[in-house]
Amino acid sequence: MRVTNSTVSDNIVDQIQRLSTQQAKLQNQVSTGQRIFQPEDDPASVARVLDLQAEQRNVSQYKSNAARALQISQASFSGLQSIKTVSDRANQIATLASGALNASQMQAYGSEVNQLIEQTVQSANSKFGNDYLYAGTAVDAPPFVATRDAQGNVLSAAYAGNSNQSQISLSETATVTPTTSGATNLSLRDFINQLVSLRDALNSNSASGVATAQGALGTSEDTIVSALAEHGGVQTRIEANQSQQADRITNVEKLISTEADADLPSTIVKLTQTQTAYQAALQSAANIMRISLLDYIK
Repeated sequence: MRVTNSTVSDNIVDQIQRLSTQQAKLQNQVSTGQRIFQPEDDPASVARVLDLQAEQRNVSQYKSNAARALQISQASFSGLQSIKTVSDRANQIATLASGALNASQMQAYGSEVNQLIEQTVQSANSKFGNDYLYAGTAVDAPPFVATRDAQGNVLSAAYAGNSNQSQISLSETATVTPTTSGATNLSLRDFINQLVSLRDALNSNSASGVATAQGALGTSEDTIVSALAEHGGVQTRIEANQSQQADRITNVEKLISTEADADLPSTIVKLTQTQTAYQAALQSAANIMRISLLDYIK
């Protein structure tokens, strides 16, 4: 059987090209630490990596959601704490006013309660970013609207929000509501109006009016305390979720690494073997190409 020069040359060139391509691929893997650059490198692994990367993006979004939910809950908690401080002071004043005080002393306490009313309206209309915290889902406008007299003193407060609560996804199956409930928001409205009643009773030197206002303030304070406890539980839940999602991201990253990363020790050995074979092929090609057509004819 005769083998033509063109056939030998073509086989040699084809072998050298294959070794060169393999060498370049292995060098790429060693330099980048990655073993997959094109889908055809390992179609099954590429499919798994794409699925894992999609999961990674989802978990990252849930992680961002949890961070925002925690911030909203913490801001709501802070505002409620401020209102609880007002409630504590208002109850102290009501208790003091139940003693033997003259009209001047009662009016002095009435002036202080008037400032507490302004502080409460301000806290109840707190915002997180551009959204009002205690408005339900009607976050674009102040939820507590005060009616004032000619001197600017609050006469009453109305609630302009709604009773809905926004939900934030923490995972594929879990959501959280970091805002206050509609019942809590209405209780804040009632609390402002009860402060107004206390102020008016103090200014009019009405001991019975002070006692009535103090009883109503106690009911509102119970609701505020319950809301604070609820937010504490929400924050604990969010923080536990953040820990779980951090572990999940770590595990997904490990799985992606397992699929896509090159085994460097093994890859370096393969690269060395390929480089040796490539050099040998070049040397063989040089020797074979020196054979003339007459050598085949003989």
